[in-house]
Amino acid sequence: MIEHVDPFIGTEATALPQQSGLAATWWWPKPQVGNTHPGATYPFGMVSACAYSGAYPTGYGHYDLNTEGIPPTVFEKSVASGFTHFQQSGTGAIRKYYNYFRVSPMLEPLDVLGREWEIADEAAEPGWYAATLESGIRAELTVGPKSAVHRYTFPTNKNARVVVDFSLGGLAIPHSSTIPLRAHLESVAPGVAQGTIVVEGTPLSVYLECDAENWRQMLWYDRRLMPGGTRLDFDHIRPTTLRTFGLMWAGPSTEGQQVELRMGFSLRGVEQAKRNLHEDVGTESGQFTRRRERTQKAWRKQLQNITIDSPSPERSTVFSTALYHSLIKPSIANGESPFWPGDGPFAFDISTMWDIYRTQLPLMTALQPERAVELANALLTIAEEEGNFPIGYRMAIGSDRFSRQGSALAHTFLADLCQLGMPGIDWEWALVHMHNDLRRSYGEEFLLRGEAHPITHTLDLAFGYWCTAKIAAAVGDRALVDELAPFADRWVNAYNPETGLLKDSTYYEGSRYNYSFRVQHDMASRIALAGGDEAFIGMLDQFFGYGAPAVIQPGLAPSEDELAAGYALGRFEGLNNEPDMDAPWSYYYAGRPDRTAEVVHNVVMQQFGTGRGGLPGNDDSGGLSSWYVWASLGLMPAAGQNLFFVGAPSFRSSSIAAPGGAFTIATEGFTEPIPGGPVQYVQSATLNGVPLTRSWIRADELHRGGDLVVSLGPEPSEWGRIERPPSARVL
Repeated sequence: MIEHVDPFIGTEATALPQQSGLAATWWWPKPQVGNTHPGATYPFGMVSACAYSGAYPTGYGHYDLNTEGIPPTVFEKSVASGFTHFQQSGTGAIRKYYNYFRVSPMLEPLDVLGREWEIADEAAEPGWYAATLESGIRAELTVGPKSAVHRYTFPTNKNARVVVDFSLGGLAIPHSSTIPLRAHLESVAPGVAQGTIVVEGTPLSVYLECDAENWRQMLWYDRRLMPGGTRLDFDHIRPTTLRTFGLMWAGPSTEGQQVELRMGFSLRGVEQAKRNLHEDVGTESGQFTRRRERTQKAWRKQLQNITIDSPSPERSTVFSTALYHSLIKPSIANGESPFWPGDGPFAFDISTMWDIYRTQLPLMTALQPERAVELANALLTIAEEEGNFPIGYRMAIGSDRFSRQGSALAHTFLADLCQLGMPGIDWEWALVHMHNDLRRSYGEEFLLRGEAHPITHTLDLAFGYWCTAKIAAAVGDRALVDELAPFADRWVNAYNPETGLLKDSTYYEGSRYNYSFRVQHDMASRIALAGGDEAFIGMLDQFFGYGAPAVIQPGLAPSEDELAAGYALGRFEGLNNEPDMDAPWSYYYAGRPDRTAEVVHNVVMQQFGTGRGGLPGNDDSGGLSSWYVWASLGLMPAAGQNLFFVGAPSFRSSSIAAPGGAFTIATEGFTEPIPGGPVQYVQSATLNGVPLTRSWIRADELHRGGDLVVSLGPEPSEWGRIERPPSARVL
């Protein structure tokens, strides 16, 4: 799979072939760009490294701040002022943009530090990125779990240099820079330096080793060299007093001369940064190739956890890259918490929990269960230390934890792990924090009044109570189950029984329609509230655009009137955004898996593609890409409920390296799908040789491994119409 990965997919504005049929009726309100970057990454690693232009939102690329429509361009060509670390992956306006410790290989005086050079001959693969600056310097980057290694190949020049800027952070667009509050930097020995910057309340330390033989090593401040200086200390920096500072190595270069810079990082001081570097890279010079090979091996191991049978190189690239994007975040950095003294699990860049909890976290759980347990324990520690489960969590201190976007999302993740019987989690401890968290923030309003606004929090909290009750039942606490169960029924308070849709409220990145058809724990009652199967199916058909004309997508800087008219359509967003990503499977509960097959086929075949514009919207830390992985395999998790919907695979066969053994998905009657082409419908299925009349399997069945065979045909069948997925009002 690794040979098919293209890290450039999603780095530029959406450039997909014109949609047709059902897909042409979907409306895209959010930014039409993946917001990914092609930099070097490690699976769920702490560090990334990439060319830095300062553009939104990863520091790489061409674009200015954008929240809807086509992204506005800042740079017409690919440029870089250096190479930075700790990029986001596919996110939007989260206001924390990292990009610390910019490294600039230069042939010019220090005075021009910060200029953008055009870059060419870009290349990337998992764990490696390369580009050539217009100065002729070839740059290559690779990373380990907690380190980065740079290798620069210089032309002949008498004034070559490698400059490390400790003062830069964030983006170069207005109001997006990050200013260090405190900093310490010192030369330790020839070719060795270390330092710490405090950014967004977090101490980030680096230990550097540079193989620049016979070059001078100097500190600099305000673009002026400090000959003989060995130390810089800043006890308090304000934006108005900031002057750039850092260190550099400089000397004459010969044609083809290579300089390697190795950097170890830690959130717990320079000594731990040094240990991290030597553990990741070793203590010898010339480690770039070895580190690149080790990181490539790590990626190869992860990417081969799913195999597909496809004759199409393009579709293999889309799938492999989606799997790759799904395994970049969150950043797991055990023993690195700067906020509490324990050495246990720690994670950051949980930046879009509201997108990843339904698709990407179940994928992590299936492919890397040990990582899922580490993340769960990290979330529990955050709740213990900071008083609540985060809705998002970054490498930054403070109370801004994205509470507006959702509530009780960690509860869904924990409920999945508990129902799978995952070892390594103290469920009594978890219950304490899950129970307490439900009463915080929007939970207080929900507890006192039966609903919370934005009204989607009512759905979140009701499901959070349901998930918590599932864990209480698993540990045998029936009294707690009885206490929680009535609150799980309060989802009904979110709906207007006269319309069958959600009540008037504000909605995060969507409308009442985008949230009205989410998969809930009691879908039978949800459908009854809408007036029964036919009424519910009619509402879904209207939402997904059956019989509707094609729409015109928002362009550059769409007006408020244009956006309001689009939202008034009440239409599916087509994976341009994720609030309605699970809505296609609501049809299953009304006995119409054929409708789901039609919607999913059109998303898989028309909303994803190759090339830099191959994503329909922000990838959101893999939330979008992991949806594609599951959907194209013919599966989709009902997160928190221990089940996977079964549908029509878009590949002839595939295999998942599940914890208990291979879970294979084979087909009969398969026809290679094409964009805009005919839909394939499930006619029948078997699981481990036994007829599967239900349209779902339990998550534990997938995790044990086995053989799923799906028979396909060109017309809808009776399969899945009678035996519907479970609805669990009472535990």
